[in-house]
Amino acid sequence: MRLHLLLPKVDPKALAAPSKCVYADCQSKQVRLHQPVSKALRDTVHQRVEVHRYRCLKCKRTFRVYPPGVSPAQSSDRLKGLAVMLYLLGLSYGATSLALDSLGAPLSKTEVYQTVQAVASRVPGLKREQVFAALKTKAIGGDLTSVRCAGQWLHLGLSVDALSGLVLTIDELTAEDAKALQAWIEPIAKSVGAEVLVSDDADGFKTAADEAGLLHQVCKSHVKRNTQALIDEFRPLVAADPDGSLQAIGVTAEKALGDLDRLGELISSRQPEQGAELEQIHRRYLAAAPPRKGTTASLAYRLRLLFLDRWNLWSRLTRYRKWRGPKQEQLDGTNNGCERAIGWWIKERYRSMRGYKVPANALRVSRLLAWCGNFLNGEGADLALLLR
Repeated sequence: MRLHLLLPKVDPKALAAPSKCVYADCQSKQVRLHQPVSKALRDTVHQRVEVHRYRCLKCKRTFRVYPPGVSPAQSSDRLKGLAVMLYLLGLSYGATSLALDSLGAPLSKTEVYQTVQAVASRVPGLKREQVFAALKTKAIGGDLTSVRCAGQWLHLGLSVDALSGLVLTIDELTAEDAKALQAWIEPIAKSVGAEVLVSDDADGFKTAADEAGLLHQVCKSHVKRNTQALIDEFRPLVAADPDGSLQAIGVTAEKALGDLDRLGELISSRQPEQGAELEQIHRRYLAAAPPRKGTTASLAYRLRLLFLDRWNLWSRLTRYRKWRGPKQEQLDGTNNGCERAIGWWIKERYRSMRGYKVPANALRVSRLLAWCGNFLNGEGADLALLLR
């Protein structure tokens, strides 16, 4: 896991005078310093800081003004940020508490838990109703994963900007069928203005993309691996023609083996114009009859379905060859953006755990990690934005 986190700073000398009363029902600009107050603080550097009490001359009430990184809480924002950082890097709540105690800035296990969950609940965007940073992109990627939560599998859907790899949303899904995928992905696509969906080879995503009116790019790596596995499975069967179905339609074993080899070559080259050749190969097996009720499919019919499926998939498999964004952006033909995000921001932290206890916590922590990861190549994720 790679993270670039910015911890909040504590500056006891940077006490700015307020411009108005902090009470919402007053807001008077007539305020003056009432008295300085010494405040005990749990922090890695400062044990005490000075805060100022101001009095409103209109409503007569007093309020405190704190230095940067200090709040009414006993612990500084820097200490809370350090606790969040240690937890995200793999320590448990208890181990984080012990580490902070060894630094002379104790924070109980319960406080660590509450701090992490409070920060995670304030992550901006990264949910279907509020896409990260109101980002706009013409191509999005979508993928699914699962984590163990309270003894049950929790299904999560993750979407990314397929051009930059930034995570857009992480959501809990109640199902993984085409209808559920469409209900999840369609609002995200509309929010970012996407016209292309990149996904793995799952049929549910194909249907969801079509129903949502999106162009579809299927991950070339998934298709290549799946196709090669099928070719390896079919080769010994084709060589023997055990049911005689190839001979029955006038295709020799040598010709069928050649067709399988050619399919592998086509899947590797993936040129859009090669779809016509794949269609010709498929038509060679059209005479193979489907199985009768209660019987198994013949070898020739299974080959017919294989070539048909890859022919139907061809436009989705080769779309990246021709598609260009408004600024001539290109897709790489894979869904690696989603797979990297799942590995880094969901699975990496999850592997060191025995599962989550609360579904909301699984979502929050995953979103927090992804939010931090989105700033990896920039100035870094400023935890101070989430600590107030």
